[in-house]
Order: sequence, then structure tokens, then C-alpha cells
Amino acid sequence: MNLNSTLGMNMEDVKPLAIPNSTVFINLHTVTETCDSNERIFGFEMHGEEKSLDKNVCCEICGKSFGKARYLKEHEKVHTGEKPYLCELCGISFSRTSHLALHKRIHTGKKPYRCEICGKSFIKNSNLTQHKRVHTGEKPFPCEICGKSFSYNYHLVIHKRIHSGSKPFHCEICGRSFALSSYLKSHRRIHTGEKPFQCEVCEKSFSQKSSLVGHIRTHTGETPYHCEICGKSFSLKSRLVHHETTHHNKGDSTKEKTHHCEICGKWFALSSSLLRHKARHIGERNFHCEICGKSFVDKGDLTRHKKIHNAEKPVHCELCGKSFLFKSRLVNHKRTHTGEKPYHCEICGKSFSNNTNLASHVRVHTGERPYRCEVCGKCFVTKGDLTRHERIHTGEKPYSCDICGKSFRSSGHFARHRKIHTRGKSLHSKS
Repeated sequence: MNLNSTLGMNMEDVKPLAIPNSTVFINLHTVTETCDSNERIFGFEMHGEEKSLDKNVCCEICGKSFGKARYLKEHEKVHTGEKPYLCELCGISFSRTSHLALHKRIHTGKKPYRCEICGKSFIKNSNLTQHKRVHTGEKPFPCEICGKSFSYNYHLVIHKRIHSGSKPFHCEICGRSFALSSYLKSHRRIHTGEKPFQCEVCEKSFSQKSSLVGHIRTHTGETPYHCEICGKSFSLKSRLVHHETTHHNKGDSTKEKTHHCEICGKWFALSSSLLRHKARHIGERNFHCEICGKSFVDKGDLTRHKKIHNAEKPVHCELCGKSFLFKSRLVNHKRTHTGEKPYHCEICGKSFSNNTNLASHVRVHTGERPYRCEVCGKCFVTKGDLTRHERIHTGEKPYSCDICGKSFRSSGHFARHRKIHTRGKSLHSKS
């Protein structure tokens, strides 16, 4: 066979391929025989100038390393705050083109990642991965302190703040701290008076989205909150809570406690009671006092708090005439006259006049100290102990002597000080 005629070319014109010294040899079987260097990248041995690929590029600010210079360039925008990629539809800017591409799907409605179980679609593949755990029940993020597991890592991060007491989001106006950035955002509206949530029916505005949702039900007639005892429905959760107290007052509090708090182990007869209780763990306080800005877990707590500003003490002890803001405090006070102590410790048998004192006492046995100082980390058995301790950091001395003007951090120290003046008066009268 004539090779020249077969290929259509003169083989004498074919010249050897020139291979530069810098060529990367990728034959894994022969590379060790042809390379003098022992340096490898991803299993391939390299020659000459190509060895420079082995040198990672590093960020001069944080020291993080990258395999390619363009990855470093993208990363540096984290430090500079540069966001050169602009969405032409809404004007939001991004530091990376990939972030902009994902964002644009919000406008286009494109959701290319679909759950094959329920058909729900998502903008990002990572969102689909997380969603699938709803079907599988997978909870790959365990808390190393209490063992509780979560489907999402950010839920674990939030949960850990229960143990640490961490509230990393601070209000720059009043200094108050919050466990979640969303709580801080809602709180700021107390100071600004902003009401960004408007009803499309009557144009009334609200500072919280939850308030708008509840308000809209006055137009639609929707009542999604149902009493588990009698079946009656309500448009607002707070109204259901108030209604449920009527059952408790009628003796229905004997209903079986089937709702369990996974955080502390406490059981509740009503799901709404469990939800309110859980809000105390995570620090969620959606009811705000318009006078002082203090926030509360439920509306009932806010209503009771407002009486402090009104200086109203509507309930009176018929035995000594002392007045109280709340009926529950009057009930506890009356036991100082009767000597009644209906709350008993199951461990040592000691009795108490109110449930709060019993709860504090039980912690002596369990060693629990749930109230943590955010400044120094010290923990306390009661909230009152924490409040008194915090005054060491703040320098606050709220108890002032009206005779000499001296101030004290605790009522106990103040009471002992007052005896100096009363003792002095008694000695003066005797002389």
C-alpha cells in the first residue's frame, strides 16, 4: 500500500511535533520515568514553568488560599464590599455573577430544581436538598449539648443560643439584644415608628407582618385558631389563648398533657401553651410596650406590664389594705396572713407559698442555673439574682435613701442601711 496516496500527502513533508520542555506529562504510567522532579499536582508530575500552578494564591487580608487567581479576585470582594453586578430589574447589587443569576430567578419565577416526591420546585439545588429532609425525616445536624437534631444547620445555630444565652444582634438605640436578626429588625420599628405592612383593603398600616396577617382576617372572616377543648375558632392566636383560660378556670385544666417541649422536657395540655412556652426559650417577644419599648412573649404579659406605667393597683388586700397590680400577687400575698404553703418540693418535702419560689428551690437540687449574664457569662438560679448581678456591670443603684441620699444595688442592702437612721433616731429620743 502506498501510504502517500492513501493519506493524500507526501510523508516526507511531515515533520516531528516540537514538544517544549514545559509540557505537562499526563501519562500516569510513564511520568515517573520521564520526570526528574518529585513535585506533583493532583497526581500529575510537572516540568518547568507549569510548576507555578502548584503555588496557591492567598488573600492578604484573611489568609485564605485559592487554586486560581480569579477565585481570589472574587473572594476579595467580601472584604472590599464591592458589588459590581447589578440587577437591572430591581437595582440590587451582588459581588458575584453566580449570585446575580440566582437572584434573577426571583423575577423570572424560574425554579429548575423539582422534588420528585411532592413536585415542589426550588430556585437552588441546595434548597431542594434541604427540602427533601421533610420527606425523609433526616436531621443531620445534632446539638452536642442536649442531643437534639435539626434538618437545617441554621436551625442548630439558633438552637445553640438557648444553651449559650447568646444574643448577638444589638439595638444601637437602646442597647437591647436579640437572638435573631429578624427580632432586631422588628424591634427597631418601635424607635422609628415605621409601619411598612399595609392592608390592601382598608389601607391601615402595621409595624409587624404578623399584625397585618391577623388584621386581614377581620376582612376575610378566616378563623384558623381552634380550641382543642370545645372546638371554637378564632382569627387571632391571642384570642384563642384568652379563651382557653376560661376552660382552665372551669376546671378543664385536668386535660391530659400530650404536648411536649423537646428543649426542657415540660408537658402541656394545649398546643398553644407549648408554643408560648417555646417562645420563652428562643427569646421571641412580639408584643411591644409603646411607652418604654420593653417586649413580651404574649399579649397578656404586655397588658399586665402596662399597668406599671398607669400606676394602677386595682386589687386590694381586705386584711391589711395593701394594693397590687395583679390578682395573682394578691393571692400570693394573702398567704403571708394565712401561713398557707400549698407548693411542695417532691425531693425534700419543703413547702412554699407560691410556685415561683418552689421552681427556684428545685434548682438547688438539680443544679440548674438558667439565667446567664451576657457580660461575664456567670449563671444564676433566679432571674432576680441575675438582675442584681447585672447592676455590678452597669453601675445601676436604683434604691436611694431619702434621708442621706446614698444609693444601693439591692433592696436588702438598702433595708440594712435604713436601720442606721432608725437606730440613730431611737437613741436620740432616749437621750
